[in-house]
Amino acid sequence: MKRLILAAMLATGMAGASSVALADDALKAAIAGEHRSAANKARDAWRHPYETLTFFGIKPNMTVVELVPSGGWYTEILAPYLRDKGKLIGAGQAIAPDKRYGMAFKNKLDSNPAIYDKVATAVFEPPATIQIAAPNSVDMVLTFRNLHNWVGSGEDALKNTFKEIHKVLKPGGVLGIVDHRLPASMKQDEKASSGYVHEAWVIKTVESAGFKLAAKSEINANPKDTANHEKGVWTLPPVLANKDKDREKAMAIGESDRMTLKFVKQ
Repeated sequence: MKRLILAAMLATGMAGASSVALADDALKAAIAGEHRSAANKARDAWRHPYETLTFFGIKPNMTVVELVPSGGWYTEILAPYLRDKGKLIGAGQAIAPDKRYGMAFKNKLDSNPAIYDKVATAVFEPPATIQIAAPNSVDMVLTFRNLHNWVGSGEDALKNTFKEIHKVLKPGGVLGIVDHRLPASMKQDEKASSGYVHEAWVIKTVESAGFKLAAKSEINANPKDTANHEKGVWTLPPVLANKDKDREKAMAIGESDRMTLKFVKQ
């Protein structure tokens, strides 16, 4: 009997390990996919999609919301990864002719139906409209370099935004945030006009909406970035807001220093 129990335990463990390996291979395949543009793949060196998504704990059978996908850089990876067993919801600007980012996302989805045909859309335009998903229906919500854009709406509105995000997640669901990090020694203005925000402030704000910080990572850190630039974070690549002025300096720094934070719904 003990041998049978041990054999069953070993078989279960092997099956679990095999499942994890398959999920891992599927994520690597999505990142390496031929559907991704060369320009987007070139940014993997700065955005570390495999390490970032693995850190957040993504699995192919999850229901995942990507907030403000716009041109769909991460959608290129998430859509094929979640297509067969999970679900991806792209929640951003409404899709309408007068909505630039909403139309950019629609164009992305229309560009390759074989990859993006199962991607659902929702409206996320804080603080006015937040219609992401049904309460307690989502395993993971991800947002990449967007939070700083919501700061100008005010502290109360921002807290309410995170409460709405909290509402759609299942108990124990994950909120993953990547954003440009402002050194603690530098002042953050009320609108985060430089594009950078304090990590401690982000943690405090998100936790005030009912989340708990589970872990943080330096996956997307860049110690060369001082966050002190003439035109904020947009001085750096890929935007290069100063164009040829100090271009070599900006390129030598690379993309911004970023916090990578994993929160869990309590």
